[in-house]
Amino acid sequence: MITLFTFPEAFGLRNVSPFCLKVEMAMSYLKLDFEIALESDPRKGPKDKLPFIISDGKTIDDSELIFEYLDEVTEGGLFGNLSDQEIAVGRAFNRLCDDHLYWIMVASRWLDDEWFDNVKRGFFSYLPPVIGPIVSKLAQGQVRKTYNLHGLGRHTQVQQEQFAIRDLEAINSVIKNNGYIVGERLTAFDFGVASLLSGIYDNQPATWLSTIAEQFPDLKDYAQRVQAGVNVYCKLS
Repeated sequence: MITLFTFPEAFGLRNVSPFCLKVEMAMSYLKLDFEIALESDPRKGPKDKLPFIISDGKTIDDSELIFEYLDEVTEGGLFGNLSDQEIAVGRAFNRLCDDHLYWIMVASRWLDDEWFDNVKRGFFSYLPPVIGPIVSKLAQGQVRKTYNLHGLGRHTQVQQEQFAIRDLEAINSVIKNNGYIVGERLTAFDFGVASLLSGIYDNQPATWLSTIAEQFPDLKDYAQRVQAGVNVYCKLS
């Protein structure tokens, strides 16, 4: 039995983290026996973040490292049937999502002052009324600092929106031609892309990034298709 430690529901989503969701997708795809343990404090993870799994007494953190572990224990269940070129393309698009578009999604939630009330309700409502606002603002400040260190936070809102459009255009071009990220079949690399897109589309209420993403209906259909393919959904039923 594998235990997946993941965030609880918020913003109308079963899980607010695409990294947690894509691991759940991978384990469902592999038909592994696993259970989900909800954890609202990422600092309890080995590297102060989620997801992580415990399997046969071993703790593995970070979604990419978890994927490598799952591929190993299933003797190539995730990557064994992929060519070097397919792996290269899939990895490149996952990097685009994990290291660029993901942070724009985070900013659309955490750094939009009008939307931030949803973050406070989703993540900090369990705290006493006097402490909650203080802790949430400190957390927002840390996100802002990280976003600036990344470099995206140094750009104007309009420039960030244009970056997001170009990311979505790149994914959309591949999906319209192939149906999936590395061809005409579902692979492990679709989990990373679709988990992020589903979090953008199904996020409630909509963020400014959700509104931009609605310009790409093929991507919305793709995200739904991948979720249906493994019977793992981002949106609360």
